[in-house]
Amino acid sequence: MKGSYCILAHLPEDARIRVGALGQVAFSRGVYAYVGSAQGGIEARVGRHRKVAKRKRWHIDYLLAKAEVFSVIAVPGHDKSVECRIAQALLGISGALTPVSRFGASDCRCASHLVYFGDVDPEMVAEDITMAITMLRCIYPERTQGG
Repeated sequence: MKGSYCILAHLPEDARIRVGALGQVAFSRGVYAYVGSAQGGIEARVGRHRKVAKRKRWHIDYLLAKAEVFSVIAVPGHDKSVECRIAQALLGISGALTPVSRFGASDCRCASHLVYFGDVDPEMVAEDITMAITMLRCIYPERTQGG
């Protein structure tokens, strides 16, 4: 299935992590959401991100070496711009912050595709994110009269 995805992960303690070309980055403990796209298949891409033994290729691979994935939200589709729309929607959630500029956003104009929610209840964040994604018109467009 082609489309975009949102990986929700919990970092159990503060950490300094080298993130490829971004260099050393300080991450606070808590809940993070990463938005990506997989036009070759969401299942394969997310499966790769979740592997422990792998060559680190994407920014998220570095963070996931220390953080634990607790949920994945898949958004089927062929429009790669949905990835950016989801990232923007997540930043609109109360308490959401951009922890690392350009993280996961080297091929677009977004500030970041990584969003930090603080050291909060992961299940509540998952609910907020699910609601934000389902409200995007680009995913579920409004029907026009007669359609």
